[in-house]
Amino acid sequence: MKKSGIFLIILLLAAVIAVNSMFTVRENQYACTVRFSKIIETTDQAGLHFKIPFLDNVKYFTKATQFYDIPPSEVLTSDKQNMTVDCYILWSISDPKLFYQTLGSTGVAEQRLDALTYNELKTVMGTLAQSDIINMNDGAERNQIYEGIAADVDDLAKTYGIHVEDVKIKQFDLPESNLNAVYSRMISERNQMAEKYTADGNYEASIIRNDVDKQVRIIVSNAEAEAAKLVAEGEAEYMRMLAAAYDSQDKQDFYEFRLALEALKNSLNGDEKTVILDGSSELAQILMGAE
Repeated sequence: MKKSGIFLIILLLAAVIAVNSMFTVRENQYACTVRFSKIIETTDQAGLHFKIPFLDNVKYFTKATQFYDIPPSEVLTSDKQNMTVDCYILWSISDPKLFYQTLGSTGVAEQRLDALTYNELKTVMGTLAQSDIINMNDGAERNQIYEGIAADVDDLAKTYGIHVEDVKIKQFDLPESNLNAVYSRMISERNQMAEKYTADGNYEASIIRNDVDKQVRIIVSNAEAEAAKLVAEGEAEYMRMLAAAYDSQDKQDFYEFRLALEALKNSLNGDEKTVILDGSSELAQILMGAE
């Protein structure tokens, strides 16, 4: 009975030692074997690995790209303007041994990246005027600035076993206290631009209207001249035809008599039927029955 108990204890101890002498590494992990607070081995090979039980511990670090959202902070431009920068960092562990020796954890790493990025932003933005950052130029110009910041932060972070893949600016704006003044200035500038465009448009419209009016006057004048010419030609033709039709004294007398009758008719078309004629006129003599 005692031998079986001892055997069970030995078997249990062997199992515990076996379990504590093995560890597994995933494909997206680094594994650091630590003995007495010192790293004696680092591996990124996925699979089963061995260590000395009870003496060695294993620290795991991810290979994946990590995201850190830096809290907004203020920087000063070269023209002494405060700007609020809100950005984030994409980073990964490039040297797990150095990372563990210098930082030890992700939380400490993020604090260090926060300080490195803020110092770099403060340095770079201190060389730029506010108009170099907030303007209507192509965004590619600002991207070059951000890429330079990312490269500089990456160089500084290498001493901690960190690779900074990118630094992205989410928002680059004025402090809350200055926003209203800037917005008012921008609105005033846009209003001035709108007034200029309106004035230019009115000027161009007046030129077009004046030109159209000039063309209309020319066309109307030419049309009136042509009409007057046609009327004169028509009247001349009418007079020629009359002269041809009434080429004798009898015809002319008859024509004049018709005109007189027509005049009499026109004078009797109203309520007043009284006509005063000279007694010597042929029309009066006809009306009075004289031969």
